[in-house]
Amino acid sequence: MKKFLLIFGALFFLSAPAMAAYILLPMDSEQKDHLKAYGITYWILDNKIEAHWLLNYRGGSFAFRHNALFEKECKIRGVSYQIIPDAKFNKILLEIADPEVNMDAIKLEVAPKIAVYTPEENAKGEKIQPWDDAVTMVLTYAEIPYDVVYDTQVLNDELAEYDWLHLHHEDFTGQYGRFYRSFHTQPWYKENVKKMEALAKANGFKKVSQLKLAVVKKIKEYVLGGGFMFAMCSATDTYDIALAAEGLDICESMYDGDPADPQAQSKLDFSKTFAFENFELMKNPLIYEYSTIDHSISRKVTPQTDYFTLFDFSAKWDPVPTMLTQCHTRTVKGFMGQTTAYLRNQVKADVLVLGENKPANELRYIHNAYGEGFFTFYGGHDPEDYKHFVNDPETDLSLHPKSPGYRLILNNVLFPAAKKKKRKT
Repeated sequence: MKKFLLIFGALFFLSAPAMAAYILLPMDSEQKDHLKAYGITYWILDNKIEAHWLLNYRGGSFAFRHNALFEKECKIRGVSYQIIPDAKFNKILLEIADPEVNMDAIKLEVAPKIAVYTPEENAKGEKIQPWDDAVTMVLTYAEIPYDVVYDTQVLNDELAEYDWLHLHHEDFTGQYGRFYRSFHTQPWYKENVKKMEALAKANGFKKVSQLKLAVVKKIKEYVLGGGFMFAMCSATDTYDIALAAEGLDICESMYDGDPADPQAQSKLDFSKTFAFENFELMKNPLIYEYSTIDHSISRKVTPQTDYFTLFDFSAKWDPVPTMLTQCHTRTVKGFMGQTTAYLRNQVKADVLVLGENKPANELRYIHNAYGEGFFTFYGGHDPEDYKHFVNDPETDLSLHPKSPGYRLILNNVLFPAAKKKKRKT
């Protein structure tokens, strides 16, 4: 009997990993590929399995029931993982539940359906605009599926099919990115103008600016009804500029064939915007800037000192901003874009600041609720390419698998999967 018990004990010990109940994806410095870890978690949800997002536990780790297939997928994608028994996982949950620690466990239940607002040609690899998009790059790298929608689909109310919408680098004011001075003779610029004008006409609008305003208003309805909207670079400030300028002509003749309203500034309605107010339009149509929202022109920040800090929120009381700021570092390297950062005094007081460069008095990452939904604005173009110029090659994310800046994007992607938990005030 004693020999039997010894053999049984040895077999139990050897088989313990196989009997483990959970897979933990650590998201601290031990994770080899933070970006693909989000992809694994999305894939788990897409397979109808719940996951746990352990806020502030080892960098915002993920956990889900053990399955040999899931373990194999982690190995294939190069994602670091640990197999832990029920008892250890329950101990982690007890540690997280301690009211004295700033942690929380959020259930992720359903894989959000994702849409990216971008010209269809971009999805086909036939770019009509010579720049890339950080979100589509990281979704592809993390192996998270998404659909492409553009103006016609938005106007046809197809956004209702999606939980999360990303606005690709876009100019919603109808000024073609204000690239006229530097690029209006380039074939890609001319082709883009031709396609946009045809698209406006096909949808019943005389001007591209009128088409984009209609799109912006439809997206606003989408957020109001419960959608999650994420935007980067020029898609952030031009979105609000278009809303504030509803019914006004702010485009000079090289953009829409007739002069802008000289009194447009005094007629702006900031009550219609999501995030920004009291900004001034850039009247010179040849300046590569839309308004004073963006801090790019006046900022005095060197590449060596360009960092922003993520705010710490209470995981148990403010789970939403806590989810959006999960990272293995609180200090993130800055990066520029057509819209780089937001002047603090032009951001509405009720907007939640997630990340700032305090010495420069600029905000880099902001968020707020709107109606039943949420919006997040993230300044800059590419988190791993400090100055991304027109015609620059795409960033190879396999060289940046631990990128904090890209992690913030993926936090937003998984955010709609969370079991809704009302913010306590």
